[in-house]
Parts: sequence; C-alpha cells; structure tokens
Amino acid sequence: MDKKIITIGILLILVGAVVGTIGLIMFPYNPYEPPAADDTGATQEGIQEVVDANNEFAFNLLSKYMDEKKEENIFFSPYSISTALAMTYEGARGQTAEEMQSVFHFPEYEVLRPNSAAIYNNINTENKDFELMTGNALWAQKDYTFLEDYFNTVEKYYGGKAVNLDFVQETEESRQIINSFIEEQTRDKIKDLIPPGVIKPITRLVLTNAIYFKGTWEWEFDKRDTSDQDFYITEDQSIKVPMMHMDPEKATFNYLDNDELQLLELPYKGDKLSMLILLPKESFGEMQTPLTVENLVELKSQMTETKLSGIYLPKFEFDAKYFMVKDLSEMGMPTAFSMGADLSGMDGTDYLFIQQVIHQAYVKVDEKGTEAAAATAVIVGLKSAMQDNIFRADHPFIFMIQDKETGNILFMGKVIDPSK
Repeated sequence: MDKKIITIGILLILVGAVVGTIGLIMFPYNPYEPPAADDTGATQEGIQEVVDANNEFAFNLLSKYMDEKKEENIFFSPYSISTALAMTYEGARGQTAEEMQSVFHFPEYEVLRPNSAAIYNNINTENKDFELMTGNALWAQKDYTFLEDYFNTVEKYYGGKAVNLDFVQETEESRQIINSFIEEQTRDKIKDLIPPGVIKPITRLVLTNAIYFKGTWEWEFDKRDTSDQDFYITEDQSIKVPMMHMDPEKATFNYLDNDELQLLELPYKGDKLSMLILLPKESFGEMQTPLTVENLVELKSQMTETKLSGIYLPKFEFDAKYFMVKDLSEMGMPTAFSMGADLSGMDGTDYLFIQQVIHQAYVKVDEKGTEAAAATAVIVGLKSAMQDNIFRADHPFIFMIQDKETGNILFMGKVIDPSK
C-alpha cells in the first residue's frame, strides 16, 4: 500500500515537472531573467531625449484621464505603454508611423533604439535594496511570415524575444500562455491581462511589456503611528482611511512649498528610485500651472532639503485596467487601428492593423514601502476581420515613481479615494 502511494506521488511530481517544462518551452525566456539589449551608441543626451518623450506622453495621458475619469483612481506605467508601442512603431510605416511618433514623441530611430536599450538595461540592473525588472516579448502566429529584420531589431534593442503560438487553432491556449508569462514577470500582481475573446483567430502578433517594482522607504513609517483619519473626496464628503504618520526627527526631505502646491520626494532604499507627491493647495480646484515635463523639471529644481515636522500619507492599494484604442485614437494615432494601418515593417504587406492595446497596473503603498506592477499588450491582427512644514495628503493627489538620476517616470497615478 505504502509503495503504491509513493509510486503515485512520484508520477505526480514527474507530470508536474513535464507540464512546467512545457510551459517554459513556450515562454520566450525565463520570466525572471530578461535578456539584455544592445545599447551600443547610447549617450546621456540620447537617454534624456527618450526619457523626455516617455514623460511627455505620461503627462498627456494623465491629463486625459483626469478629465475623463474625475471620480476614479488612476494608475498606469507610461514606460510600459511607451515601450510596447515603441516595439510596434518599429514595424509601422507612412502615416501610421507619423501618428505614433506624434503621440509618443519618439525621437529618430538612431536615438530611440540604443537609448531605449540603455534605459531597459539600467532598469534590469540587479540591486540588493529593491526589486525592479522589465521584460518584453513577441508572440507570433506560427505559420505567418514576418520580416526577419523586424524581429531582429526588436530583440536587439528591446530584448523582445519571439516565440510561436497558434492563435488560429489554439486561441484560448495561446491567451493563457501569454497571461501566465505576464503573471510570472509581475510576481502574480497582473492577472488575466488579456481577457477572453480579445485574441481571435485573425490575431497574428501580440507584443507585451511587463514592469515590476518593490522597494522599501529609506525612512519607513511606524505601523503604530497609523490611525484612521479623514480623507476628503470632495469639499463636502470625507471618509475614514488608514493614515500613516511620521515625525522625522533626523531626516530631511527634498521638498517644495509654494503658493500652488506642496511637492515632496520620498526616497526608497538604494537611493536610485523615489516617489514624488504633488499635493495641490487648492484641494478641489484646477492648478493654474499645467503639469508638463518642463514644469515638473522647473518644480524639481526649486526643491530643497527641508526638515519636516510631520508627514501624513494614506495607505492605499488598487489596480486599474485600460483598453486604449479609443484613448490613443483620440490622442492622435487613429490610423493604426483602422483598415488604413501600415504595419508593413513587420511582414512586408499591408494586411495588419492593431486590434487592441490593453494596459493593466497595480500599486500598494504602506508603512514599509511600495509594490507596483504593470503590463501592456499590443494585439495585432489581420484586417480581413476588423505652513508648519507638515505634509498632509488628506485630499486627492498625484504621485509618480521615478528614476532619480534620469527623471524617467516608471509609474504614475492619482489618488481620489484611497479606500477603493
């Protein structure tokens, strides 16, 4: 009896190992070990140009969502979206490419490619103080002919290795494989990125980016100082939320307090990444100064190391999902989603168009630090179908997670209701 049980157990282990191996074979690479990209020719000026392009798109999208989603929490990774669309842009031509360049502010290819690679490699540089990783992948219909040069370019400069799937005969299985890979890359924080029915038998290529971050504050909040306090959703409506509190006796913070806002930088351990929090003085009115790349640079230049007598920040955790065809069309690139799309740089034909762009993001901020993840999928198919220095964030605020050295915005959001 005991021998029989042992034998069954061994068989189950073997079956599990085989299934796991099959899953890895279908993945383009180990999800925890993204391949390096070729950043030969990258320069500090070029990196800054790509960072500025990403940040310009970030503020444009945030502005759009703030106008349209006034009562919703907002969170997204401009880096993830820009990177997934940059890989797509490599295959765009004509008006399709011009519109994509306009929306994402991509520089010339000779600048975009090596400097995007340098940013990607920098994100994936191992650091003992925090986790930060990004990875790209291409999922191609197994019997469809793509241009070798296109796949080579994406792999060389974006680390985007390709793997073959069968969207025609194994549509649902293919979707599950892609979603499983994204889950692995984001430590299970982004689940079911591509919902059922989005991938269709006409799908020929799916491009994905995932980014994951987990870091602890340089100066952590003490959980014993967290208490339920008021957070004002509107002038007349408040809710009780867990509000973290810190009286930083020894630390100083990069800080600005002007007539319009308070701007606070909370660093993470490792002194590479930080969170910027923009808290308007006029709680529910419009800021006179628009949020742009230039204005953020100016505001940051005015920040000084300041001793704060208190910091209050709500704990929050939420996720968001965006189906972006309408958003990106309205921002200026409708052609890519139409029968007039030109993605001939992918396959040498005019058969392809973008079916859908999906972005999903997750963030958790607590006393210890921050965990954030995001993923983007671009689905390409055949056209044939179609005062005291007290910082109290007790009302809506904008936040972003940046690379301190370059200013590259990796994640961005607005908290309207931290209880949701």
